[in-house]
Formats: sequence, C-alpha cells, structure tokens
Amino acid sequence: MTVVLEPAPDLAGRPPSMVERMTLIMDAFGGSKSRLLLEEIVERSGLPRSTAHRILEQLIRLHWVEHDRVGYRLGRRIHEWGAREHAHSDLRAAASPWLHDLALRTDLVVHLAVLSGPEIEYLDKIGGRRVMAVASRVGGRAPAHSTSLGKAILAWLPPEQVDRFYADGFPPSVGGAPSSVLELHQELARVRHAGGVARESDECVTGVACVGAAVRGPAGPVGAISLVGSSDMRLDRLVPLVRDTAQRIARDMFGERC
Repeated sequence: MTVVLEPAPDLAGRPPSMVERMTLIMDAFGGSKSRLLLEEIVERSGLPRSTAHRILEQLIRLHWVEHDRVGYRLGRRIHEWGAREHAHSDLRAAASPWLHDLALRTDLVVHLAVLSGPEIEYLDKIGGRRVMAVASRVGGRAPAHSTSLGKAILAWLPPEQVDRFYADGFPPSVGGAPSSVLELHQELARVRHAGGVARESDECVTGVACVGAAVRGPAGPVGAISLVGSSDMRLDRLVPLVRDTAQRIARDMFGERC
C-alpha cells in the first residue's frame, strides 16, 4: 500500500519553532506503520536528521515516543491521553441527562468535574439563566482543596495519594478552605462521615457556596457533581438530591458494580 504524505506546513520561510518541529515529528506517525525508522521520520517531517534525533530523544524522556531496535513508535503518554479523553466522554454522556434534571429541579447551576492532580477540571456546566453569574467555565480549573467537587473526589482516594498531590507545597487558601495537608485530611474525614457529601462556602469564590458528591465506580471516584448557589442560601436541604444524582450517574456507567 502506498502511503501519501501531506506536505509539511508552510512556515513562510522562517525557522520553525520547537513546538512546530515537535508537531512535525508527531505528525510523521500518522501513516500506516506503527513503527518508523529515523530516516522515515526525517523524510516525513522535512527536518534535518540531527534535529529530528535530538527532539525524538526529548520525546522519549517524556514518554510521548518509545524506541527499540525495530524503530520509533508513539509512547504510553499518547495512549493514556486518549484513554482519559474517552473516559471523560463516557462520564459526560452518562451525566448529561441527570445534570439537566438536577438543574431544572433546583433552578441552580450544576457542575461536572474530574480530578487532575491537586486541581479539578470542569467537564460540564448547566444552569440556564444563572450560568453567567458563576465564574467557572468548561475546560477551566480550580484548586481541589477549596471546592466541593475536589473534596468529594479526594475523600475517596488513598491518603498517600492525596499527600503526593501536595508534595511540593500546599497552595494558598482563602476564606475557610483548608490551609494545610493536615487540615485537608480532617476535612476529607468529615466528607466521608457525611456519606460522601462535600461542602464549601466562600472558599473558592467569595459569595458562592456548593455541595458536591463523587461519582464512584468499582475502582474509585471517576468525577464529581456539585450544586452551586450563593453563600447565603441553605443548600443542606438539597444534599439528598445531589447524592442521589451522583449515584444514578454511577449506576448508568457501571451498573450494580458501583
């Protein structure tokens, strides 16, 4: 089978940046072969041999590319990235109808998020006319220790894993958010004692309060949902609804295994 290579991007006569050169090399793996020789990568990328080899060595150290006696191939980091995106898509699909239902029943903003180290990443945000009043966005991030979403997930992780997230230091805290790893563990114990429901008020954003619960699978939490209101609202009455919604999402994803 003949592989037709696309021409290298027109760089308008200027030297390509490091990002552009790395992209040329990664794009070289888009053909039919799972492994490529250095000469093939040079031909496909249009880069000098020494440049391609130097960048490949960096990509190998970062696990984007692997190398053995047969040649170069895409590394585990690429596959982990793809698997993570697939898992996020499954979570969004399972959660979507339940998030809309929760937003309609409460007339409040609803979040769906996953954990990314010591931060949470927002996957979805629903809430009709109230959405613009809440300073969060899909794809955005926030400190896990000061959000109900983050605390709901962290509560079900092994303590040593939580410690690793903060091995380089604990982030600055505002309001009543935990200000040390010890305080965070104490807060996570309260979350577990409350049946997995996490609360925060004026910890991440002034004037905002949230209640959250993790979506838990057989291997642990895969994400969390939260209900967002103003800090002067009584959200405790909505705790059972948030917990029930998280459990329904988990059942749709994992059946009776969750």
